[in-house]
Amino acid sequence: MKHNVYVYIFICMALVTYLIRILPLTLIRREIKNRFFRSFLYYVPYVTLAVMTFPAILDATQSPVSAALALVVACVAAFFGRGLFTVALSGCLTVFVSELVLDYLIK
Repeated sequence: MKHNVYVYIFICMALVTYLIRILPLTLIRREIKNRFFRSFLYYVPYVTLAVMTFPAILDATQSPVSAALALVVACVAAFFGRGLFTVALSGCLTVFVSELVLDYLIK
């Protein structure tokens, strides 16, 4: 009898996913009152999104310089309370202009 490794991988993935979702429901039955732990759980989604997005920002352009400039411009726009569309548009325009300038300077 030949064993299919993909079936084992699928079963393990299903079990791990199920355990991650079920264990907190079974172990923590009352409201979390610890201020530090509540704060930690509040910021976990934002940190996870930032950790996944940051490397993609730096690798998405032809040069890391234009990516870094766009990151700074987008962070400044977000700091001053601009909306998501304005922040994204300012980052994209920064990459576009800086790539044009860098291409002109190199050639």
